[in-house]
Amino acid sequence: MTALGIGVIGCGNISATYMRLAPLFKGIEMRACADMNPDAAASRAAEYGLRAETVEGLLAADDIDIIVNLTIPAAHFDISKAILEAGKHAYSEKPFVLTLEEGSELACIAAAKGLRVGSAPDTFLGGTHQLARHLVDTGAVGKITSGTCFVQSPGMEMWHPNPDFFFQEGGGPVLDLGPYYISNLVQMLGPVKRVVAMTSMGSNERTITSQPRAGEKIPVETPTTVHSILAFESGAQILYGTSWDVQQHGHSNMELYGQTGTLHVPDPNFFGGELRMTAGKSFVNAPGWDHPFSHPNDGSQANYRCAGLADMAQAILEDRPHRCSLEFALHVVEVMTAILASGEDKVFKEMTTTCERPAAVPPDVAEALLA
Repeated sequence: MTALGIGVIGCGNISATYMRLAPLFKGIEMRACADMNPDAAASRAAEYGLRAETVEGLLAADDIDIIVNLTIPAAHFDISKAILEAGKHAYSEKPFVLTLEEGSELACIAAAKGLRVGSAPDTFLGGTHQLARHLVDTGAVGKITSGTCFVQSPGMEMWHPNPDFFFQEGGGPVLDLGPYYISNLVQMLGPVKRVVAMTSMGSNERTITSQPRAGEKIPVETPTTVHSILAFESGAQILYGTSWDVQQHGHSNMELYGQTGTLHVPDPNFFGGELRMTAGKSFVNAPGWDHPFSHPNDGSQANYRCAGLADMAQAILEDRPHRCSLEFALHVVEVMTAILASGEDKVFKEMTTTCERPAAVPPDVAEALLA
């Protein structure tokens, strides 16, 4: 298969994951990287055998077909717009953009230029989550009527070396972690119809405990605890609670309640994990399948980030829709921003976007993505 040339803008923490895992997949070849900090680009390029470029040089490079936008969330729109205007396909780290208006503008540019736009997360393509979708689709627990999702922790300042952006506008647990949970819900249940939420901040400032800035205080400018309810067009209602103000809790990551049973779905921030379902009055491991994206390949974890990027590249070559699409990502962005707006305005928010569920990824389809 022909490989499309991949470039990266933004050489921070997550760039190493993309560069390390890209060789697992067909259809993509990581070739160059750039960063506003030339030293960061040079370091990553040397580490992974790539070519270091300026941002302008990468945008103009003839051997680059898709540019992966790994900048901070506040820069996602501007960088993705520049990528499209340079005539290249864009694939963004989550969140895709921070407003519905930004996403709509990118959609117009992409349509006018005949370009593709994709966005992380792609963890919903993981073997465990695809099995959960298969069980939902085949009615293994009956029609899903309700459920719960919880993603709660003490925060990000204890592990990230520069956690400031997590607590600025465009950060917070909804926009940072919500893409994993809401994307997985939408791929299993379909689009969201309306949301309602309550939001709060646990404190006005946080103290960094990670190195090298331990002890430094940073301001909090966005809600850090959000409780919401998502009403899906299918009729399901899901309680979604996310917080960086919780020291410890005992909630499952994701539970889906069907008319005849329950699914316990593992953390959608990961490709694998234990999927459990009811059998009578007991819980058992869900019937397994040998899915390539469930196989541990990163220590004890299944880590196949770049699957969404590879699927987009192959979709370009095969002239078919890609799964981590602009329409899908934009609907997820509207759900997240509507949750925050509902918490601020204290009213229900109706969705103005919708999307098709991405095509399923059974084992044979996943195998075809791998090199």
